[in-house]
Amino acid sequence: MTTRPALIAVQGDHHDMGEQLGSRTADMIARNLDAYRARFRGQAGLDDADVDRWGRRYYEVARAYDPDIAAMLEGMAVGSGQSVHRLAALNARTELLYGTGYRDEGCTSLSVLPTQTADGHTLLAQNWDWHPEQADVTFLLATRDTTGFTVLSLTEAGMLAKSGLNSAGLGICANLLVSDRDTGGDGVPYHFLLRGALNAPTMSKAHRKLLPVKRISSGNIMLADAAGEAVDFELAPDVFATLLPEDGLLTHANHFLADLPLTDLKGATSALTQLRPSRARHLLAPAAAAGTVRPADVVAVLRDDWSHPDGICRYPDADVPLADQVSTVYSVVMDLNARTLWIAPGPPREHAYIRWDLDTLFDHGAEPAVDFRPEAPADA
Repeated sequence: MTTRPALIAVQGDHHDMGEQLGSRTADMIARNLDAYRARFRGQAGLDDADVDRWGRRYYEVARAYDPDIAAMLEGMAVGSGQSVHRLAALNARTELLYGTGYRDEGCTSLSVLPTQTADGHTLLAQNWDWHPEQADVTFLLATRDTTGFTVLSLTEAGMLAKSGLNSAGLGICANLLVSDRDTGGDGVPYHFLLRGALNAPTMSKAHRKLLPVKRISSGNIMLADAAGEAVDFELAPDVFATLLPEDGLLTHANHFLADLPLTDLKGATSALTQLRPSRARHLLAPAAAAGTVRPADVVAVLRDDWSHPDGICRYPDADVPLADQVSTVYSVVMDLNARTLWIAPGPPREHAYIRWDLDTLFDHGAEPAVDFRPEAPADA
């Protein structure tokens, strides 16, 4: 795996940004569509006609939910030569794969409030666990619209967002949840919600993009901002729960922590999810109590491989068929006050993190710095 994920930076109105993005990543988009086409068919029993039918519906959902998202999809279709409906379906991959038993996407997220950090900054971080081969079609997407509003997000080709931050100092992380409330049908796909929140200039407007909308799948979204607040939303169709920091720390994995009227369909099977949140808190607790947490402390948590191969830093399990293997694909740390994002390929224990500063992303010749090198060279 590369130690330096590509940065794709685009600017203009949302249609123009989508067209630039589609043109510059056309090959990756085609490969990612082929990969998910096989998963849709093999794991969810959806043929091309089914995918196109759902894609048309989710494209209309995008137009109603957030016209800027729809405009980016339209532009990306023009730039990549792909159908806008296929791209809308790709952004709804969580919903199209729902209920198949296929999704063992992991992820551990955490936030540290400024009262617990050494420099008084808000930190937000995540390990994204998914199929290792997705690293080849995943990159950092930087967008700057005509007002100067900037977003930097990890994303899979053809999709619009995962974890990231924006120029207003708002950051977001995502964790898979699965419940018996998850359904198909009309509603806002999870990855549209992520982009909608990242497009928001304030915490309150981000909440409005997540909560008073029709959801059709479960998911966890952790939000934090430079002003020093963090909140975690456990989302499911028609219901949600709010979790707040305790002792300045907020952590989450892949099971519901709140008492919601639903059945958790992932809590018993997602690798070590029952302990990853508390493990992260235990590792951070001494520095948090002293008010000295630094990004390096968060990196140490994300590199924790206790209970190998299923720790916070997750490795492929040799006992699992290759097609079903899941490991940490990328690890992300954000300083929301400095507008800085560090990213390392997985497993992060074996790789350095590179640092991008949001304020200089669009400067001519901007290059990332290399921080938090591993203690020993990677074996592979």
